[in-house]
Amino acid sequence: MNKHNDKKFWSGRFSKDSAELLDRFNSSLSFDKRLYKEDITCSIAYVRTLAHSKIISAKESEEIIRGLNKVFEEIETEKEKWFEENKNEDIHSAIENRLINIVGDVGKKLHTGRSRNDQISCDIRYWLKEEVNKVVFLLTNLRSTIISLAREHFKTIIPGYTHLQQAQAITLGHYFLSYEQKISRDIQRFTENLTRVDVLTLGSGALAGTSYPIDRNFLAKILSFKEISENSLDAVSDRDFIVECLFNIALLNTHLSQWAEEMILWNCEEFKFISISDAYATGSSMMPQKKNPDIPELIRGKSGRFIGNLTAILTLLKGLPQAYNKDLQEDKELIFDSVDNIKIILEITNEFLQNITFNTEKMYEAANSGFMSATDIADYLTKKDVPFRIAHEVAGKIVAYCIERKRTFKDLSMSEWNTFHKLFGDDIIEKIRIESCVESKNIYGGTAPQQVLNAIDRVTKRHELE
Repeated sequence: MNKHNDKKFWSGRFSKDSAELLDRFNSSLSFDKRLYKEDITCSIAYVRTLAHSKIISAKESEEIIRGLNKVFEEIETEKEKWFEENKNEDIHSAIENRLINIVGDVGKKLHTGRSRNDQISCDIRYWLKEEVNKVVFLLTNLRSTIISLAREHFKTIIPGYTHLQQAQAITLGHYFLSYEQKISRDIQRFTENLTRVDVLTLGSGALAGTSYPIDRNFLAKILSFKEISENSLDAVSDRDFIVECLFNIALLNTHLSQWAEEMILWNCEEFKFISISDAYATGSSMMPQKKNPDIPELIRGKSGRFIGNLTAILTLLKGLPQAYNKDLQEDKELIFDSVDNIKIILEITNEFLQNITFNTEKMYEAANSGFMSATDIADYLTKKDVPFRIAHEVAGKIVAYCIERKRTFKDLSMSEWNTFHKLFGDDIIEKIRIESCVESKNIYGGTAPQQVLNAIDRVTKRHELE
């Protein structure tokens, strides 16, 4: 008997062999072969359930399980060759055909009460459970690095920007904690997604359930699924959990892309806020002086494929009638691609961050170079009962005055200050010193160093509880 039988299990109704072009167009083995472990694991659990439910004998179950383990061993031993020689249309047929070759007709009992519709749904959920947990683990590691950097730089002063214009001074620790917040929300979303992935759909049959008394609770326990699908029609067609995961990945990388853009800017000669380790940068084939930030650029660039995969799955689903349709075969390449890419992105982002040198002197110099304490001038007057809109106008006029004369706030004499408003006192220069401006934001969620330390304590405790 040939090692790789490509018998089509649906061929009984047909009088002609399928066209070679149809076989090539219809095949999904080239990409769903990566589910062989999940397919065999779920099949072993299923055949055990068949025996437990008295649908097949214990002896038959043991013989099928022996065959499935043999198939697994073959694939693990010679994976590339095994799939190269295989002409089956999908991983499920490939495994079942080889099983029958090994154990004979008893192997044909494996599919009793089961459809490829509920089989693939179960396989992809079983695979995605592990993958989402891996993503959460990598996110948790990244968050730990971000928190460590926030603690290291809790009082390092940098310019804060709105519209990419210098706005107000903040601490670098506060900056990092802003990304800790985004990453924490990402972790929450993936964790919530996991609850909707962790549902057993096997036992739903093609769409209507099955007439065999399969103990689905027993099956769920073997496969460690926390929930069991409530409706067989929905179970075989539901891909919400994939859409949700693709959305989570797209949004996560949108966050990372925003950060990457800042690293690219901070690395350029005009900013010089950071220096990237030589081990995590690349050079130019033409210009010897170049050190390029390829890692953040690629992270930024990957956003397109993640958003594209999300758009593709939504477009795929939008016109499908209920139950299984072959269109759903297209879901796997999308989720495989996004999961594979986001995992390496999370790993490289973490290492990249750990190998950045921060030019704190340059950051401090930039924070002092403009008029970022202008809002604090307005606040100074407001705290003396001047209406904020009047105080804002006064501060704006002082900025214009300094720009026109190429001076800074520190260059102004008290008589000049009082020209703009009589309530300015001798303490104004101290109040608008950049350190004072940062320390004055001493409110829950603010950038003051003490508030940054308080925030680090809160997020650390929350992290420990998770």
